[in-house]
Amino acid sequence: MQAEKDLSNRRIEKAGECLDAANLLLDAGQYDGAINRSYYCVFHAIRSVLALEGVDFNRHSAVIAHFRKNYIKTGKFEPSVSDIIGKIFDLRGESDYEDYSEISKQEVIEQIENAEYFLGQVKEYLSSASDDSSGKAKKPSFEM
Repeated sequence: MQAEKDLSNRRIEKAGECLDAANLLLDAGQYDGAINRSYYCVFHAIRSVLALEGVDFNRHSAVIAHFRKNYIKTGKFEPSVSDIIGKIFDLRGESDYEDYSEISKQEVIEQIENAEYFLGQVKEYLSSASDDSSGKAKKPSFEM
């Protein structure tokens, strides 16, 4: 369980680093890069949750699908975070792969705010899942 917790902590740290980079890129007017880093903030935050159950996938879509099925549909996270994931996933694909992508500064700001909110929700979940009053690690219950 300690290895999973350590991996989760590293992934949440990476998510925070991505959020910091998104803000720097926004300030530099690099909107495509800011969207990319915002997406990776959300992605690494999701993977930090999955690390606690020892689950990972090779494809981003599989990571997202597993999170939606096991954490959003079960009520561990509010349904609105699914919208955040979907929107930022689509925008990241557009900004990374479309030659003439035009994402506005306001859209980038909104997605950075969404990534920050999502990261906060994940941190809250991880905090509640990590320790109980006895100091022992609690394993979240999951349906497989």
